[in-house]
Amino acid sequence: MEALVASAIGVMTAAGIYLILRMRTFPVVLGMAMLSYAVNIFLFATGRLAVNLPPILDHAGAETAGYTDPIPQALVLTAIVISFGMTAVVVMLSLGAFVEAGNDRIDLDEEEADQ
Repeated sequence: MEALVASAIGVMTAAGIYLILRMRTFPVVLGMAMLSYAVNIFLFATGRLAVNLPPILDHAGAETAGYTDPIPQALVLTAIVISFGMTAVVVMLSLGAFVEAGNDRIDLDEEEADQ
C-alpha cells in the first residue's frame, strides 16, 4: 500500500513539474494543481495509512483498538481549501491575460530568451 501511494505521489509530482515547464498558461495551472494534489497526498500519508480505523479514541477499548492521527487529515482539508482558492485566483489571472493578449502563450523577451 505504501509503495503504491509513494509511486502515485512521484508520478503526480513529475506530471506537475512537466506541466509547469510548458510555455502555455493552462498547462501551468494544471501543473500547479497536480503539485498541490501530490503534496496533499503526502501530508495525508504522514498520518499512517490505516484502513477502517477511527480518527478518534474510543473510551471503551482505547487500549486494544487502533486509531489514525487526525492532524494530517485536518492539514489536508485546510490545504485543499487553500489550493482551491489559489487555483481560482490563478485561473482568473490567466483568463485576463488570455483576453488581453488573444492567446495563452508565455512569451519571453529576446534578452531573456538568450540567457
